Amino acid sequence: MKAQAISTDERSREWLGELRSTLALAWPLILANLTQQAIQATDVLLMGRLGASQLAAATLALNLTFTFNLLMLGLVTASSPMMATALGQRFNAVRDVRRTFRAGLWLVAIMLPPYWLLLWHIGALMRAFGEAPELARQGQTFMRAYMWCTAPWLLFQLLRNFVSALERPRVVLWLSLGGIALNGLLSWSLIFGHFGLPALGLPGGGLGSTLTWFILCGALVLVTVSERQFRRFHLFGHWWRFDRQRTMALVRLGWPIGATMALEMGVFALAAYFMGWIGAPAVAAHAVALQLAALTFMVPLGLGQAATVRVGLALGRRDEVGIARAGWTAWIIGVAFMGTMALVMWSIPRRLVTLFLVDVPQNAVTIALAVGFLRVAAAFQLVDGAQVIGAGMLRGLHDTRWPLLFALVGYWLVGLGIGSWLAFAADWKGLGIWIGLAAGLASVAALMLARWLMRKGLGLTRLQHS
Repeated sequence: MKAQAISTDERSREWLGELRSTLALAWPLILANLTQQAIQATDVLLMGRLGASQLAAATLALNLTFTFNLLMLGLVTASSPMMATALGQRFNAVRDVRRTFRAGLWLVAIMLPPYWLLLWHIGALMRAFGEAPELARQGQTFMRAYMWCTAPWLLFQLLRNFVSALERPRVVLWLSLGGIALNGLLSWSLIFGHFGLPALGLPGGGLGSTLTWFILCGALVLVTVSERQFRRFHLFGHWWRFDRQRTMALVRLGWPIGATMALEMGVFALAAYFMGWIGAPAVAAHAVALQLAALTFMVPLGLGQAATVRVGLALGRRDEVGIARAGWTAWIIGVAFMGTMALVMWSIPRRLVTLFLVDVPQNAVTIALAVGFLRVAAAFQLVDGAQVIGAGMLRGLHDTRWPLLFALVGYWLVGLGIGSWLAFAADWKGLGIWIGLAAGLASVAALMLARWLMRKGLGLTRLQHS
């Protein structure tokens, strides 16, 4: 009995230790996610003051970029479990970490030129999706100022993966917090013409975001090359050397991550275009509801990122019990948080919506639609949190291809199929699209959880060498 009590006490201490480690890693990541999302939310809020048409145009253009951005981000994200596993095997894995970082730099450099060419002609792509010529023109005007922020944004994410793998993410938090104020000031001044600057309207919002990300990225580069705990890795040493083996390993692990992210965002982007067929108020309402849902999503996203690192470290140590403890700790915290947010969204949807849209008669239709969408968003909070943390847990095990298949089936067959049928065949319009999105998220969450439960039998907890 005494031995059993000691064993129970030891297990309790291990779980409490994991809880502390997960929270210590996750809370700066969560707050950094929230602050980075707040940078975008600030732009949406400011552009909403220009009018529903301008907000719709910028939203449609941004939705297209999100899909491609996430595809590229997935390739960069693969550096996180690779660095964490290397550090789990050997704390002083300087060369391994630097090789992975350098491979990420090369991927960013290769991906951006063709992407920028596509963004420069985003108006033509919007028209191809059936959007009105005026919306396409305004969207292209905005995008030609916004598109250049993708380079510093991607490099910032690569550097963030590095400091997170070392379990030192607070620097990203402080920079991101500063970025909110900086972006708000720059975008406000450039959109409306303050401090002697011209009133650029929509392009001002894009230019403000670009300047903000260049400054944030530059600051994080300075930190990583000057701080003692980071500079020993010499991240930018011999950056011009192309490491084909490590770059291909990053691509093999990362492309399913990027494709999974793109499939999820692609459904939401396509939903925005369906809204465009319904009408401009539906697009604006969708943008507001999605922005609010995205803010709460940043918390489980950060927990999923923390789970990737913690599970990856345990995988490197070949600690199967530690793998389970790391994954379940993040999952339970995230689902509990999203349940709380569901109650908040359900209770005060109108108050939340009017943070983004002025409560005046000309916005009445848009506000009413956004309130209805937000109630559906409240219903899918739990499954949205469960699926993103589940993906992070599996990512820590370097398991990325099956989650890609889950995303394809869940988001596109279930989510899009149900949503489009309800919207157009059953004539539920925008509400039907949002119900379809909820169904898709629920199916993906169930599949991710089932694979995690079967991880040992599938051999996922055995470290594979490539």
